[in-house]
Amino acid sequence: MSNETSRRDFLKTSAVAGGVLAANLTLLGDVHAQQNNDAIRVGLVGCGGRGSGAIAQCLQADPNARLVAVADAFRDRADGCLTGLRNNAALRERVDVPNERVFVGLEGYQRVIENCDLVLLATPPGFRPTHIRAVIAARKHLFTEKPIAVDGPGVRTVLAAFDEANRHNLTVVAGTQRRYQTGYLETMRRIHDGAIGRILFARCYWNQGGLWSRARTASMTDLEWQLRNWLYFTWLSGDHIVEQHVHNLDVVNWALRAHPVKCIGLGGRQVRTAEVHGHIFDHFAIDYEYPNNVRVLSMCRQIDGCANSISESLTGTDGICNTAAGPRLYQITGERPWTFQRAQDNEPYQAEHVALFESIRGRRTRINDLRSVAESTLTAIMGRMAAYTGVEVTWDAALNSQQSLVPERITWDMRLAVPPVAVPGRTPLT
Repeated sequence: MSNETSRRDFLKTSAVAGGVLAANLTLLGDVHAQQNNDAIRVGLVGCGGRGSGAIAQCLQADPNARLVAVADAFRDRADGCLTGLRNNAALRERVDVPNERVFVGLEGYQRVIENCDLVLLATPPGFRPTHIRAVIAARKHLFTEKPIAVDGPGVRTVLAAFDEANRHNLTVVAGTQRRYQTGYLETMRRIHDGAIGRILFARCYWNQGGLWSRARTASMTDLEWQLRNWLYFTWLSGDHIVEQHVHNLDVVNWALRAHPVKCIGLGGRQVRTAEVHGHIFDHFAIDYEYPNNVRVLSMCRQIDGCANSISESLTGTDGICNTAAGPRLYQITGERPWTFQRAQDNEPYQAEHVALFESIRGRRTRINDLRSVAESTLTAIMGRMAAYTGVEVTWDAALNSQQSLVPERITWDMRLAVPPVAVPGRTPLT
């Protein structure tokens, strides 16, 4: 990417770029309404581990899906993704990405959009509102990983895109894959049918050990170092309560068919304090209040050597429902007992892509996941805000917050200081 291009304000110009694309691109005619096997041109934005996994699942989901373009901030990531696909005998014939359609740099997403009918977004979440807005403005179908934003302004951008996608009958599937997982679908069907009665309270956990990090080299700019360690910077990941724990919060919102009204919380950075870990917390505990005074305890931690649990539990007037990700066990006890075992479950990461193509091809009711994933993302964001500041945070305060974490202008050689670690009682709510 040239210096001139790298200095462009890609965030502020994205809306204009999206409008130009929408006005000038030739689209695949009515793919979402066709009961046919036309080739669907797929583009990938973000070629890291999750992007590489998502595109493989996407290409396996439909025999006439073709990968035609990829984009990443780094050439090594784009090349690594393509090499992996071309070494896969089952997928290599579905990869048609010549060198001129490998776009490297921060604005490569725009070129991917120009060349495809379906876009997969797997970049760090801080970029996602800009990319989602551009994809929908260009009238393209979309698969987006979760979360879809790191702050209130980003969530508002995505909610506007939700309405725009509906107006143009576009399919949008989000990476909240539990909503495509047989065990969770069966569990929710029973909960919504009254199997545990009226829900009184719930809890959800994502407690695990630490994750990967990349050491800084002498040649790395501030931006490259943070992008390659994006998990540890709130402007890129939203902190792990947003990036990871959003899955459990999404299950609770789904079960309650609501989002929280307000919350209080705590958290800190006790063990994972090295420079390579940026400025995020390593543990959170949030007390959410939902409509009808339903209380939800949310807990997430990334610290080695501790008790782990990735699970949800809901207590109702007539029973209790428990789920656990490790054994993939779903169980209801009480007046209407029920159990669903791992052997009966499906592979949700694959199932979400099958549903994506079924919706595009008109073989099922059209899907638009943007509102549900936006609400789950904001649920996590308000929890982070409460823990960082120590104050009570309402849904409206989080949604209407004017604090934009993502820099307005991004260049490869910019000075990008690591923000201070939040201090509850001192860090202001903005």
